[in-house]
Amino acid sequence: MSTKLKQGFMRNVKLSAGTLRLLMNLWPPFIGAGIHVERLSPDYTEAVVRMRLGLLNRNYMGTHFGGSLYAMTDPFFALLVMHQLGRGYVVWDKASSIDYKLPGRGTVRARFRVTPEQVEAIRQATAGGDKFEPVFTVDVVNRKGEVVATVEKTVYVRRKPGI
Repeated sequence: MSTKLKQGFMRNVKLSAGTLRLLMNLWPPFIGAGIHVERLSPDYTEAVVRMRLGLLNRNYMGTHFGGSLYAMTDPFFALLVMHQLGRGYVVWDKASSIDYKLPGRGTVRARFRVTPEQVEAIRQATAGGDKFEPVFTVDVVNRKGEVVATVEKTVYVRRKPGI
């Protein structure tokens, strides 16, 4: 197998959604930024993540640090796609952008969804071994439901050779 198509050892560990959620909530970068995975659906179609404003994630202006807002959205689309597709695929985050709309104050949340229809489209697009780079969008919202930031994530997907 080409080294380009290898992924980390954790990819080969079978974890339930509940166990993965627990491990993510114990991950030091998330703890330090105040990021908490509230929900990870058993079928990996949805994740809900929150971040409270605290001493370690506020900026000079007293609002959420932009890097923390980005960090709370970073791995989730790739994880949802990876777990729904299974081990026969290579999945990576390829690119992203964040559009800040309002200062983040208090608790903010992001709800990630990857539908079975989106996963089927990925399977079809990669069936011949071609790469596919779907784009997903998530809004980070405050308690009032106002959009604080919109994040666009491009995920790289390729079917592993010989599968």
